[in-house]
Amino acid sequence: MTNDGSKPTFEIPAEMRAMAEKGVEQAKQAFESLLAATQHAALTAGTQFTSMQTGVRETGELAMRFAERNVASAFDFAQKLVRAKDPQEVVKLHADYARQQMETLSEQAKELGQKASKLGRPE
Repeated sequence: MTNDGSKPTFEIPAEMRAMAEKGVEQAKQAFESLLAATQHAALTAGTQFTSMQTGVRETGELAMRFAERNVASAFDFAQKLVRAKDPQEVVKLHADYARQQMETLSEQAKELGQKASKLGRPE
C-alpha cells in the first residue's frame, strides 16, 4: 500500500507491452504452423497407409490366384499320371510337369516380386 492507503499501481511501459504482445503473436503463429504441419503429416501418413493396405491386399490376392493355378496344375498332372500307359510315359509326364512348373513358378515369383517392390512407394 502507498502512504495514502491506496494500492500501488504498476505500469508496464508501452514498449514492453508492445514487445510482449508481439512475442505472444509470434508464439501463436509458430504454434499454428506446427499444428498445420502435424495435421498434414497425419493426413499424408494415413493416405500412404491406405495405399499400402491396398497393395498388400492385392499382392495377397495375386498369391492366392497363383496358388489356385498351381493346385489345379498339380491335379491335372495327377490325372495324367493315373492314365499313363507305361513307365516311360510317367517319366515324360513328370519331366514336362517339372519343366512347366519351374517356368510358371519363376514367372509368378517375378510378378510377386514386382508387386511387392511397389508397396510403400507413392504412385
